[in-house]
Amino acid sequence: MALYKIYASQNYEVISLLVTLTEGYERISMHGVRKVLVEMQAEALGLSLEMVSIPKDSTNAAYEAGMQLALSKFRQMGIRTVAFGDIFLQDLRDYRENNLAKAGMTALFPLWKCNSSVLANEFIDLGFKAIVTCVDTQVLGREFCGQEFNRDFLARLPKKADPCGENGEFHTFTYAGPIFSREIDCAKGEIILRDNRFFYCDLIPSCALPINH
Repeated sequence: MALYKIYASQNYEVISLLVTLTEGYERISMHGVRKVLVEMQAEALGLSLEMVSIPKDSTNAAYEAGMQLALSKFRQMGIRTVAFGDIFLQDLRDYRENNLAKAGMTALFPLWKCNSSVLANEFIDLGFKAIVTCVDTQVLGREFCGQEFNRDFLARLPKKADPCGENGEFHTFTYAGPIFSREIDCAKGEIILRDNRFFYCDLIPSCALPINH
């Protein structure tokens, strides 16, 4: 949605996507999405992809060091702005802005202070499609993991859960939408519990699925 809003504003030229991957797992940190799916997503969006590897159980210092290297590369290309999809967590916004300031860059928050319920429904109305890849069991049960992000999902959320998962209640993988050139074909795999708290649904790209004869 942040990318969609940026395109709609016509105020910026989007150069690249930026994502962190956990070393050894080759998956997006916290989301648990495979690297190949992120690459397919970038291709469907028609954008280049910059991936920053961070250690498992990474410290803030390790994360910041990796990000600074990536940001310095973009700054040398003349890029001065980095966009984030944060909605209302002020401490996270401050953290991002402080880190970017060290690199001589500024932050853009296209979704800032949007109503989460309105935003979630707009996402669905626009034709975006997403699968819930991770849930925090302190807020949601296992049954939410692997579900489509749709109005049925929103209706079943407990009142204490943010409709966009802004507090980390859940994470998603968007596989189709109005800014995608094609839908990313993937299947739901195993659901596993990690750290005795987070359930992850493994999404398997169609290119990795076995062929039945």
